Amino acid sequence: MAGPAVSNEPETQYAILGFEDLDGWAEDDHAAALTVFKNTCGDLDGPDWGSLCALAHDATDARQFFELFFRPLRITDGQEPLFTGYFEPELSGSPIPTARYRHPIYKMPDEAHDTRPWMTRRDILSSGVMDGRGLEIAWVDDPVELFFLQVQGSGRIRYPDGRVIRVGYGGANGHSYRSIGQELVRRGVYQPHQVSADVIKNWVRRNPVDGQDLLFHNDSYVFFREVSQVPADKGPLGAMNRSITPMRTIAVDPAFTPLGAPVWIEKGGRNPLKRLMVAQDTGSAIKGAQRADVFFGTGDDAGRAAGRIKDPGRLVVLMPIQRAYAFLPESLQ
Repeated sequence: MAGPAVSNEPETQYAILGFEDLDGWAEDDHAAALTVFKNTCGDLDGPDWGSLCALAHDATDARQFFELFFRPLRITDGQEPLFTGYFEPELSGSPIPTARYRHPIYKMPDEAHDTRPWMTRRDILSSGVMDGRGLEIAWVDDPVELFFLQVQGSGRIRYPDGRVIRVGYGGANGHSYRSIGQELVRRGVYQPHQVSADVIKNWVRRNPVDGQDLLFHNDSYVFFREVSQVPADKGPLGAMNRSITPMRTIAVDPAFTPLGAPVWIEKGGRNPLKRLMVAQDTGSAIKGAQRADVFFGTGDDAGRAAGRIKDPGRLVVLMPIQRAYAFLPESLQ
């Protein structure tokens, strides 16, 4: 007789910690984190979240607010913790196609909403399916920078006359993200420690034919929408349709961490980071309970800083007290 089915999937586990267990908690700027939390807490589901959001707007002692109404919950799923960084790039572009600006930023076509998954990156760019439909938002001069704009999910486009528009995530074709950095390693071009965004960009530019094929390795394709109504001094829109904040916003996997929840991170590596942040964004490559992407800001400096981050660490979600204990087995409550 056949035995019972056995799953190799690791089980998600939960553990409640004390605030004294959070390394660096007392030294953080809790007021800065509270300000960011208040920007999006009204969108959290549940009466407990709603009550805490109302209290947050009246709180005068930020650290006391978090310690009084939340409990740190560590969620693990068997995957190794990983922190990376992202940023808002700025590309050179034009509102019309020219000899220099030949690569369009597209809005999402209607049929891509209805068919999941839709066409691959290669098919979208090679078949002519997007031609003549008025789906172009702008044209840029560098297909490699456009690829990385899609990886980041939002950015600014600077026109020759100095005008700047903003674009934000407008949907995707439904295919899973595939890392072109990992593909370069698989092909033996680089060792894992050598791969960075700048290394990839330079290799693609030096090898235009093989470079195009490398970009096609990632079947995922991101479409955009114009979001120029967001003030220039504010961050780009995240997954909660609110401006995100440099070094206080992280992208998470919402299967484990509610969007809008406060999250304590302890990132290792060359430049350790211990800080209370807010889960306000997502990403196609951000999968797992201990996976997070730190938002570094806008422009080249932010991009260089974000590109250096690929570090271990620990992520702890701050949950309303009763909600936190509800995750534990009854024997531990």
